[in-house]
Amino acid sequence: MNALAATNRNFKLASRLLGLDSKLEKSLLIPFREIKVECTIPKDDGTLASFVGFRVQHDNARGPMKGGIRYHPEVDPDEVNALAQLMTWKTAVAKIPYGGAKGGIGCDPSKLSISELERLTRVFTQKIHDLIGIHTDVPAPDMGTGPQTMAWILDEYSKFHGYSPAVVTGKPIDLGGSLGRDAATGRGVMFGTEALLNDHGKSISGQRFVIQGFGNVGSWAAKLINEKGGKIVAVSDITGAIKNKDGIDIPALLEYTKQHRGVKGFDGADPIDPNAILLEDCDILVPAALGGVINRENANEIKAKFIIEAANHPTDPDADEILSNKGVVILPDIYANSGGVTVSYFEWVQNIQGFMWEEEKVNDELKTYMTRSFKDLKEMCKTHSCDLRMGAFTLGVNRVAQATVLRGWGA
Repeated sequence: MNALAATNRNFKLASRLLGLDSKLEKSLLIPFREIKVECTIPKDDGTLASFVGFRVQHDNARGPMKGGIRYHPEVDPDEVNALAQLMTWKTAVAKIPYGGAKGGIGCDPSKLSISELERLTRVFTQKIHDLIGIHTDVPAPDMGTGPQTMAWILDEYSKFHGYSPAVVTGKPIDLGGSLGRDAATGRGVMFGTEALLNDHGKSISGQRFVIQGFGNVGSWAAKLINEKGGKIVAVSDITGAIKNKDGIDIPALLEYTKQHRGVKGFDGADPIDPNAILLEDCDILVPAALGGVINRENANEIKAKFIIEAANHPTDPDADEILSNKGVVILPDIYANSGGVTVSYFEWVQNIQGFMWEEEKVNDELKTYMTRSFKDLKEMCKTHSCDLRMGAFTLGVNRVAQATVLRGWGA
């Protein structure tokens, strides 16, 4: 089952639990707007190259739409639709005043020069500048993009609308980016894990963790969990996987990965098969890389008691059912990895106010939001006698449905 089918399935299950009107249910699923634009740029060698840019704006009942812009050669329209929809529910679960969006450009950023990427970003912004905005749709970085991409979008957008730092988030600090944004998703994963374990009478300290994916999210989660006394026994990234049953020296590994661009070859742990990392013996498994990695083929062999979904859609519905029957507790992605969009919201607020926060305030506010959201999620679990994933979906869908009705849906 692909990401869109799984997201639609979870939405419909939540809708049935909430008893939503069938017409309202259909209305909530259909994207507000889908944009597709042609972007032609001169390359450095003087030839012309054309690319397709896109943006799916899913829902704006609770506020401006919010979501990443990715640069990737293979853009799957279904996946983009699913991720835009997930952002709608994710922002509602986090109780921040946004709806969901997603988009990007079908290109291979590794095959374009910096100047070509800048020209492409500026042409794309020229094509969509009147469809995004501070109170309309606020993009952010995603796969293949980063703070520099956001800086180019800000600059190009400002040529049409005046200086508007709040039009994008994930910017460089010098252009109004927020302190703490880089660590935000990983820190949110840590706060979510803490809330879940506290609910089970446990703490992070002494628990054995396996982290699949050691990019921005996985590495920050590992660093912060390690600081809380958690024992990271195995990690993996695109270069390979390593294991140390006594616990990996995370500060040393972080230093090693900066120099060697991957975990492969780190001498403080033994190499293992990257495909087997999900099956390693541990208390808590953190998939922080790709979607669909936990499926019916491997779910029965997973030994973890808790799974924290730091990646988007890492567990497919078949695996969900198998793991649930085994008594494995899954903290769903639309809550577990919402730290990033929550601190993006803080960045937007700071830009609108023209008043920047200290990093300590950013981190304190993030903990407040993550802790409150977990309590709200648990209340929905009690009300509807459901698991955490359905608790999160009913919480998010209910908030969006209520906002839609209050604004005069069907009038």
